[in-house]
Amino acid sequence: NWYIRRSRERFWAAGSDRPADADVAGQGGSTADAFDTLFTVLVTLSKVVAPLVPMLAEEIHTGLTGERSVHLTDWPDADSLPADPDLVRAMDEVRAVCSTALGLRKDNGLRQRLPLLELSIAGDRASALAPFADLVAQELNVKNVALLEDRSAFGTEVVRPNPRVLGPRLGKDVQAVIKAAKTGDWTRTDDGTVVVGGHALHDGEYEIALQTSDDVAASPVRYVDPEGSMIDTGLVVALDTTVTPELHAEGVTRDLVRLVQQARRDAGLEVTDRIVLTLQLPAEQAAMVAENERHLTESVLATSVSYTDDVQSIPASVDGVDASLALERA
Repeated sequence: NWYIRRSRERFWAAGSDRPADADVAGQGGSTADAFDTLFTVLVTLSKVVAPLVPMLAEEIHTGLTGERSVHLTDWPDADSLPADPDLVRAMDEVRAVCSTALGLRKDNGLRQRLPLLELSIAGDRASALAPFADLVAQELNVKNVALLEDRSAFGTEVVRPNPRVLGPRLGKDVQAVIKAAKTGDWTRTDDGTVVVGGHALHDGEYEIALQTSDDVAASPVRYVDPEGSMIDTGLVVALDTTVTPELHAEGVTRDLVRLVQQARRDAGLEVTDRIVLTLQLPAEQAAMVAENERHLTESVLATSVSYTDDVQSIPASVDGVDASLALERA
């Protein structure tokens, strides 16, 4: 889902006038590469899951390859596939950063379509995510991604040992670990292991929390790996929650884009059909949309946008106020 969603513009280029080998939106890969990667993953996956879901695997494999049966193919050899552990680790961290930041958005009541000024990523490995800064900015709808080394700028990390889990392993030393955690006597080794009071703690035996002031939206970044272990990246993300009038106006326009896209689907239009759009909005919201009209027209394929006081076609709510819109094929 992540790969397909992040490659939408590359797939979309297949139906445009771009050449198949064009780099789309600076994503560093061609449309042909995007389809080739997706094809390879799906075909390989169909072979791996064939013993578990034979009918589904057969449908996927024969539909993609035209071959007789997935059950007549060889088991895939993992060693024959390209591998880049550093890239996999970086992408795992990117996804964890995005997931954590989306949680901060939710906690602060900031919807995804509302753009924000900046996301800061702090920690020793923050610089390793520099090649993916634009991807993170697009995924989180922020104007800028700042990469910093110092996590302490956004709060103080504290370790909270779990006595119930630690007790059977450490016995009477549990109290010493708890005391050390309270006094800040803990470190994180290069491989991510947390050591408290001289005792290395295992996954599930502790929690790392970030103590921040009330006006800072920040959180440590962790994720669960395929084997079920909790991975502490050593990174902290902080979200600038300031909403300027300009950001609010852009967010209102993005909300309107969603409404128009739904109206297009309800009208049975093709994704390539261009439209003439008419809006009925209060003056304040109309000014916001007019300020971002280019984004609106490009997103919904509108050849023109007009504003009127008398549109009753499709009722809607924009920025908490009543509105209406009408569209027709251009």
